[in-house]
Amino acid sequence: MLYYLFKYLEEEFNMPGASLFGFLTFRAAIAFVFALGFSTIYGKRIILYLQNQQVGETVRDLGLKGQAQKAGTPTMGGIIIILATLIPALLLCQIDNIYVVMLFITTIWMGLIGFTDDYIKIFKKDKGGLKGVFKVIGQVGLGAIIGGIMFFHDGITIKEEVTNPSSNIEVVSQNNTVEFGPAIKSTKTTIPFVKDNELDYASFISWIDPSLADWAWLVFIPIVIIIVTAVSNGANLTDGIDGLAAGTSVIAVITLALFAWISGNIIFSDYLNVMYIPNSGEMVVFITAFAGALVGFLWYNTFPAQVFMGDTGSLTIGGIIAVLAIATRKELLIPILCGVFLMENLSVMMQVSWFKYTKKKHGEGRRIFLMSPLHHHYQKLGIHESKIVVRFWIVGILLAIISVVTLKVR
Repeated sequence: MLYYLFKYLEEEFNMPGASLFGFLTFRAAIAFVFALGFSTIYGKRIILYLQNQQVGETVRDLGLKGQAQKAGTPTMGGIIIILATLIPALLLCQIDNIYVVMLFITTIWMGLIGFTDDYIKIFKKDKGGLKGVFKVIGQVGLGAIIGGIMFFHDGITIKEEVTNPSSNIEVVSQNNTVEFGPAIKSTKTTIPFVKDNELDYASFISWIDPSLADWAWLVFIPIVIIIVTAVSNGANLTDGIDGLAAGTSVIAVITLALFAWISGNIIFSDYLNVMYIPNSGEMVVFITAFAGALVGFLWYNTFPAQVFMGDTGSLTIGGIIAVLAIATRKELLIPILCGVFLMENLSVMMQVSWFKYTKKKHGEGRRIFLMSPLHHHYQKLGIHESKIVVRFWIVGILLAIISVVTLKVR
C-alpha cells in the first residue's frame, strides 16, 4: 500500500524521496527490518497472550533429555511469523502482482490448516490434532490452486532470448545488445548442473502428439501438488527441537530471494544464463519480509525456547518455500536447497518402512535410527540439541551455497 501511496505522491506532487519506493532493493530492505522489528517487539506480547490463554505444549514422553522442561511452553507461535510477514508485505509489495498474490494465498491457506491442527490439540485436548487426511486434502488443494494459477494465468510468463531479431526486442545491456522475444506462457523449469538446463513438463505428453501440449496441466499440476505436500511435511517434521525449523528455513528463504531477484532482472538473468521471468522480482519484497519474520521468531525460539511455532508455523513455512521454488522455476533444486527437510522426511520413511518390513519378516520390528526424525537420533546419542541445531544450520548453509553455485556450474 505504501508503494502505491508514494508512487502517487511522486507522480502528482514530485515529492522528494518518494521515488525510493520504486526501487525493489529499498522496499526489500525495509520489509526485512519491519518484519524483524514486529516479530521481536510484538512477538513478546503475543507470547504473553498465549501464556495467559494457557496455549501450552503437551509433550509426549519420548525419553529425550530435557524434554520434560518443555511442557507448558506456549505453542502456535507461527502466528508471529504469519503476522510479521503479511503486514510488511501488504504495506510494501505490489499487491496486484500475481506472484505476490500466490504467496498471500499460500500463507493464509497453510496458516489456517496449521492453526486448526494446533487448536484441536490444545483446546479440544486431542493429541492427534487435525486428522492426517484433512491435512493432505488441504495441501493438495493448495497445490492445485498454485498449479492452476501457474499454468493458466496470463500474468505468469517467461521471456526467451531470440536468435533472429524482430521488431519485438528488448535491449538489456549497454555493451552487448541482448534481445528477448515476447512474454510467453511456458511450463519450462530449470535443471541444476546441466548445460542446456531447461525441462519442459509439456514434453512428457507432447511427444505423443504436439497438440497435447495444451493438456500439459495434467502433468504440471500433480507435480506442483507433490512438491507442496512434500516440502510442507518436511518443514513440519523438522520442527522438533528449538530453532531448527526456523533457522534452516531462513537459509533456504534467503537463497530463494537471490534466485527471485536474478530471475526477475533482465540484465542479470541474461548474464548468468538464467530463465528470465518477468515481474517475479517483486517476490523479493515478500521473501525478505518472511526472512525477517523468521529471524525475529528465532529470538524467542532458540534454546531454551520461549515459544514453539506449532503446525501454524511449520506448515506455513513449508508451503511458502515450495511455492517460491515453483514460482522461480527452481523446484528441481529443492532436494539440494531443502536437503535438511529431505533428510528428516527420508529418515521417517526409512524408519517406518524398515520397521514394518522386519516385523513382517522376523516377527520383530527393527530400527535403522535410534529414533526418527533424524534430529531425535542425534539426541538419543547424547548430543545436546543446541549443537545439533547449529550443525544442521551449517549443513543448510553448505547446501544453499551448492544451490547458488548451480547458477554457473553446469
